[in-house]
Amino acid sequence: MHREFGGAKLGDHRLLQRLFDLATAFFARPTADIPQACGSLARTKAAYRFFDHERTTMKALLEPHRNATIDRMRREPIVLAVQDSSSLNYTTHRDMQGIGPIGSEINGPQGLMLHTTMAVRPDGLPLGILDAECWERDPATFGKKHQRHSTPFADKESYKWPRALVPTREAADRCPNTRIVTVADREADIFEFFQEAEQQNLDLLVRAKENRALDEEASKLWPYMQSLAQAGEVEIEVPRQGKRRARIARMGVRFTEITLKPPVTKKRLAPIRMWAVWTKEIDAPADVEPLEWMLLTTVAVTRLDEALERVRWYTRRWTIEVFHRILKSGCRIEDRQLGTADRLQACLAIDMVVAWRIHHLTCLGRATPDVPCTVVFDQDQWRAVLVFKTRKPPPDQPPTLAQMNLIVAQLGGFLGRKADGKPGTETLWRGLQRMDDITATYSSMLSAYSAQPP
Repeated sequence: MHREFGGAKLGDHRLLQRLFDLATAFFARPTADIPQACGSLARTKAAYRFFDHERTTMKALLEPHRNATIDRMRREPIVLAVQDSSSLNYTTHRDMQGIGPIGSEINGPQGLMLHTTMAVRPDGLPLGILDAECWERDPATFGKKHQRHSTPFADKESYKWPRALVPTREAADRCPNTRIVTVADREADIFEFFQEAEQQNLDLLVRAKENRALDEEASKLWPYMQSLAQAGEVEIEVPRQGKRRARIARMGVRFTEITLKPPVTKKRLAPIRMWAVWTKEIDAPADVEPLEWMLLTTVAVTRLDEALERVRWYTRRWTIEVFHRILKSGCRIEDRQLGTADRLQACLAIDMVVAWRIHHLTCLGRATPDVPCTVVFDQDQWRAVLVFKTRKPPPDQPPTLAQMNLIVAQLGGFLGRKADGKPGTETLWRGLQRMDDITATYSSMLSAYSAQPP
């Protein structure tokens, strides 16, 4: 955790040390509440003082992790900057200061909105958090949907999409040899967002929501793409979701260059030249809705292999959904009771890095299974877990990262049956908590026995 938080500009080395201690404790026990993670009354009180300090803002705490993320991005030829929003529900903490409506009703669920930009490799490995913005909605804005056309775009909540391009542009300037492509879902299908990316000279890949008008011979996006011949097919792994089973979806692919006309109410805006990739599932199971993605991108698509690559890029958007799930279910950020939104955002900064590290660890074990586990785990951790698992003295050489991840996941309830596949983030974060207790016991026993006279 020192790499992710080292160099935080907090103005006091004691605050920095407290940050390291909290980050280490939160990672060791990601599902624990603050008193459980801290382990003592004194450390718990110190944690609350830390979150209440005026210098421990979310931006200040995340800045060193963002710098470390950019360092990792520099090593990659292509990085996907995946944007997405999520709501944090604090309805049961209505006395918390600084929260607002997160649903469609003013008196409905209360909490905070979070918009995150995560750097992801094309193979799905999350490199870190590029940007995070957290805010409460103003109840006074409810019931004024009829004013949306007269409200300046910069004053709308949807301005979060182009606002997040600013840190992405800064990262691009620091990574001159890396191509950064912003990836977003249908909520980002906003003409001004496309225009802002064009002005910032940033690439986009956005799933279309609107059946936009085109300069081409067909007047609308979907009919025009349907008129094209299928160029090829691609297979996509669809993860399990609820009762829906995981499956391999066979997708037909069409692509072409298009010119998007501005909306009728925004004719002052100039047309935008982009490429469209339309992919739709073929012979989907009868009990599921076929997958269909209309993708708009500024990255040229002139060949089938390029179209297939853009489709694969879009599948990496699920990475940020997994991250938000880890943040809520693994780090249990919605259970934090800190009294004010400002304190909560300081805690959220640490929890976000912990959630990223759990996700990164899971993916790294799959991407580079044969590297030694010491790239992530220290000596006491892997030795303690192996002694606990085998009831034998630890070996001289550490296990591989994949082997260590499997053992930790088994501590968290992973059964390892043939149909179970590889360990996921949920069993891993539960296993990490057990690993911390096992390591503490192992280290204490070593210390106690080594202190005894011969």
